[in-house]
Amino acid sequence: MAEYKLLLPSMGEGVMEATVITWLFNEGDQVKEDDSVVEIATDKVDSDVPTPVSGKIVKILKQKDEVAKVGEAIAILEIEGESGSTAAEEVKTETPAPDAETIKAIEKPLNPTSTSHVEFSGDLYLSPLVKSIAQQENISETELKTIKGSGLEGRITKEDILAHVSNRGNQPQSAPQQSAPVQAASTPPAVTSAPASTISVAAGDEIIPMDRMRKIIAENMVKAKHIAPHVTSFIETDVTNVVKWRAKNKDMFEKREGEKLTFMPIFVKAIVKAIQDFPMINVSINGDNIIKKKNINIGMATALPDGNLIVPVIKNADQLSLSGLAKAINDLAYRARNKKLRPEDTQGATYTISNVGSFGNLMGTPIIPQPQVAIMAIGAIVKKPAVLETKDGDVIAIRQLMFMSHSYDHRVVDGSLGGMMLKHVHDYLQNWDLNTEI
Repeated sequence: MAEYKLLLPSMGEGVMEATVITWLFNEGDQVKEDDSVVEIATDKVDSDVPTPVSGKIVKILKQKDEVAKVGEAIAILEIEGESGSTAAEEVKTETPAPDAETIKAIEKPLNPTSTSHVEFSGDLYLSPLVKSIAQQENISETELKTIKGSGLEGRITKEDILAHVSNRGNQPQSAPQQSAPVQAASTPPAVTSAPASTISVAAGDEIIPMDRMRKIIAENMVKAKHIAPHVTSFIETDVTNVVKWRAKNKDMFEKREGEKLTFMPIFVKAIVKAIQDFPMINVSINGDNIIKKKNINIGMATALPDGNLIVPVIKNADQLSLSGLAKAINDLAYRARNKKLRPEDTQGATYTISNVGSFGNLMGTPIIPQPQVAIMAIGAIVKKPAVLETKDGDVIAIRQLMFMSHSYDHRVVDGSLGGMMLKHVHDYLQNWDLNTEI
């Protein structure tokens, strides 16, 4: 018999570690090739890790809630083979650990939207998330070297740097150094959070600890509001033609494709066409540079059964037909709700849509996911009396109306651009051709 080290596999660009959620087998259990043996979570998505070999789990190396690095052993299996074969050789055969060049490429910041210009020499190992926090908080490399890391080989984890930031404000202030006068156009100081107030807990109150995903959502939302000055525009759209078209085509589409035809592919189609009209909506900010994105990747905010939120991404949405969009949206929504998304399914969005109407809401003011610069919320479709212009004069008729709200980053998107883009989406939906093929 031989020992085989089961490694944490690569989970996509920028993902360097994962947290063990639960083991699906115990020590001593037999597993077969391709069996899912452990559930893991990254800051992007939850997923399973299958075993590439059959054998018996003799030792679990990473317990529940422990963090493992990509390429690190998480369990040891006993497999058929000659004894004495080195685990290292087996590891290289199955999942080679990333080399220095790969690590360097992966560790480029995922969210290059920091308003500071902190640079790092590479002497320190920093995960993309830690590096992003350091840039947002304007923590220099010299200061980072004073933080005692609790991760593998003393590496700085997210918890280490957040604890440092929290304690930073409690440190005594040193005497200010003499420096040249700061001009008005200089980078604004980093936003600091006000100290949390003490919350009293009364008899009968229930304390519910945030789960891992809720903590990530909270951190991302706070960061997004700190980074981007939000402006929101609203418009009410007559989608009567859209409602009629879907009603006419949904049964035929489901019979032909075996897929539900929802309103979402129609909304995405209109948004994609408006982005093509105004490509400066499809950008990100990196310091003083604007990165104009070639691909149009639409994030789709999806509510999960446990009350959390995830944003799977429709890649290259501009290259998909209405039928293709419907299939892609249904597939992503199904896999999101059943925890079947891959890490790459939640990466690379350049613009996001949130359907608040699915909860019966008329409108909302959505928060822009970083590093994007805009997001659109779609409200509920409601029958209302509306004034219509006809050749015989104005009349009042019952129409299907819907509010849309467009939040955008005022650093690069002014009211004219944000408002005109929203108006174009409105026009595409309001003038929807009833003869559109699918």
